[in-house]
Amino acid sequence: MFNKILIANRGEIALRIIRTCREMGIQTVAVYSTADRDSLHVRFADEAVCIGPPSSAESYLSVPQIMAAVEITNADAVHPGYGFLAENADFAEVCLEYDIKFIGPTPEQIRKMGDKITAKETMIKAGVPVIPGSEGLIKDLKQGLKTAADIGYPVILKATAGGGGKGMRVVWQEEDFEANWNMARNEAMASFANDGIYIEKFIEEPRHIEFQIAGDQNGTVVHLSERDCSIQRRHQKLLEECPSPFMTDELREKMGEAAVQAGKAINYEGVGTVEFLVDKHRNFYFMEMNTRIQVEHPVTEEVIDHDLIKEQIKIAAGEMISGDNFYPNAHAIECRINAEDPFNGFRPSPGVISSFHSSKGHGVRVDTHVYAGYTISPYYDSMIAKIICRARTREECITKMERALDEFIIEGVKTTVPFHQRLMKDENFRKGNFHTGFINEFDLEK
Repeated sequence: MFNKILIANRGEIALRIIRTCREMGIQTVAVYSTADRDSLHVRFADEAVCIGPPSSAESYLSVPQIMAAVEITNADAVHPGYGFLAENADFAEVCLEYDIKFIGPTPEQIRKMGDKITAKETMIKAGVPVIPGSEGLIKDLKQGLKTAADIGYPVILKATAGGGGKGMRVVWQEEDFEANWNMARNEAMASFANDGIYIEKFIEEPRHIEFQIAGDQNGTVVHLSERDCSIQRRHQKLLEECPSPFMTDELREKMGEAAVQAGKAINYEGVGTVEFLVDKHRNFYFMEMNTRIQVEHPVTEEVIDHDLIKEQIKIAAGEMISGDNFYPNAHAIECRINAEDPFNGFRPSPGVISSFHSSKGHGVRVDTHVYAGYTISPYYDSMIAKIICRARTREECITKMERALDEFIIEGVKTTVPFHQRLMKDENFRKGNFHTGFINEFDLEK
């Protein structure tokens, strides 16, 4: 087992990792930018190293700065959390070269799943259902028009190096193709320095359902059931739950087996997520694989009573997993609390938190790094907390979440708490009648 783990991240995920390491008797090193010197992950780590100014490029995304911190603290492993360098194969390779364990998959596995085209080809060979689309990247507008016509409108243009909705455009008819083609390529180049685009059939009113998987260094891969992530805005998840209200036992078995096959296809090592789109007829299609821990991992932890960060660390240390799939024995819902104004287009709301009270009680968990007096910086992601509720049934879980949201007090900045309060009361949400476009039709003022 590792003696000391450096956490190459910030905020609530860094604090989350520190807690598990402490329970495992492992020393921790926090890294921080000058904007984060007062963050809780800095306070609770055994050691802390400042790695640069507020800009992510000069701190949390700087491989030389992070590796320098590894060297001066004698850490023997690095946990990347999510975001930043978590799916950066070059960073994982640098760790490998310096005999520092990267807690996650190998550089080769990250590269195979990081490129959308390679990932899709790998899944086809593994027999995992994929969305009909182009064979490889589209080289020019002429080929794009022909491919879209062959697939049939509507189609979606996607950046091969994309993520978070960047470089993604839905095209409903041929006359709109060229304008969307140009916008998708320009956005992809600006965001990823790669303007490669591919085309897929656009699945109308889909569910976004992902399966948590874990694989050890001996080739064993298991799934830990699903999460429904269909409540999202501009491809950014706002709420996740397990089990999915759309799921059946038969569909869970089929999708779970497909997720395991996806992991086995690349000999996956670590904890990861296989994401699917599911149409209204319950046909499912591979979308992508995230080779890291997810923001929404607490949902799975609550329904299977299993610490996924601990599982990551044990796998990285060479320990074997059980070989048994996990199934939900309760219902859990996670609401992401962002420092955003939901009544003003979800505009970011940085500033100083003047008052803070966290929700508590049976079946209520709050993962956060903020407190009264904490300054929410404009430099980083706007998510400041996650409220996770667990109950025996979905109906009880929603009721518990309503209570938890009412108790969650944060003043000084705008947050998405009012959005979630309204969502909990929505009749269609309570009935489980929603899809990935649900928020576009959602009336926050109602």
